[in-house]
Amino acid sequence: MKDYRLFDITDFVMDEDFIRWVYERRPEDEAAWHAWLTRNPDKHLLVAEARSILESVYIAPPVLTEPEIEQETARLLQTIRQQPAEAPVRTVNRVKWRTWYTVAAAVLVACVTGGLYFFSGRGTAAASFTWEKMTASRQLIENVNTSDKPITIALPDGSAISLAPGSRVGYANHFDSSATRDVYLSGEAFFEVTKNPDRPFRVFANEIVTKVLGTSFTVRSFEKDTTIQVIVRTGKVTVYSQAVTNTRRSATDHKPGEVILTPNQQLVYEKTAQKFQKVLLDDPLLIIPRVKEQKMEYEEAGLIGVFNELSKAYGISIVYDSELFEKCTVTADLRNETFYHKLDLICSAIGASYEVIDGQVVIQSNGCQ
Repeated sequence: MKDYRLFDITDFVMDEDFIRWVYERRPEDEAAWHAWLTRNPDKHLLVAEARSILESVYIAPPVLTEPEIEQETARLLQTIRQQPAEAPVRTVNRVKWRTWYTVAAAVLVACVTGGLYFFSGRGTAAASFTWEKMTASRQLIENVNTSDKPITIALPDGSAISLAPGSRVGYANHFDSSATRDVYLSGEAFFEVTKNPDRPFRVFANEIVTKVLGTSFTVRSFEKDTTIQVIVRTGKVTVYSQAVTNTRRSATDHKPGEVILTPNQQLVYEKTAQKFQKVLLDDPLLIIPRVKEQKMEYEEAGLIGVFNELSKAYGISIVYDSELFEKCTVTADLRNETFYHKLDLICSAIGASYEVIDGQVVIQSNGCQ
């Protein structure tokens, strides 16, 4: 692995290995970068920001037909033959080894440094994913909520949908026998999905797709709105744009540009800009039984252990420098407090501060005081 310790944010979004990690999520890359961040906790902020930039703007790798490849090869060979004899050889090598990652990175840097909208024309060329276009060729069982209260819909696999007023949902006649459990939504709904690792549950809501194996979450996607929101209550979901649905899957079955959400995280998709933003809820909820929270009263307790318990209680990642806090202790009563008040109490006690970046909490401190 390269020495990334002196990299700035531009270096990261330019780096092919970093881009591959963000877009393809190969297991070997996940392990390597997790280990590197563990050794370099001060780089979490920088890496999170670089990841956010890449995740918000996905460039699909070019897909060429066989005739196009032959044509481009012939054109390249012709160009090489026309080069003057004294032309430096390394120029040819740079062309040979240039990949779409490099091209993508160059465009990204132009965005970061120059404020350019590198997807020029993409916004107007984007496909439209209205309810009519999503469902026109499908035989669906539809439910429309014309009342002023949510209605509950039971699906054949045991999953349940709470459909908000003014919303509609549809699913296939063969829903319980197909390889994937696909649901089409226009409006807002809360899903409680029966776990089935062999048959992913997918919600198609205008421009985005939310995929889960078993969890509970809300999707809000009214066609008149400028944004689409996905809020996770329990479990884990992945969200990606329908614009990349047909791109090639990687060996890990992840899609490029896919965003993973965990409990108390919310994804906001801006339709016009085609950008994802991952944030925490304003008031995160406990994902553990309330009785366990009643034990969160600490006296001279190890700080790292307190952070770990708080992270598990809300399913929210808390990033900090473990070496700085190795010998720190804290005395605090965190029972019956909101998540953010708990953080305030801890940080106040040790003279630290925190930021919420990319849906996780990052603790900033020079060590306990």
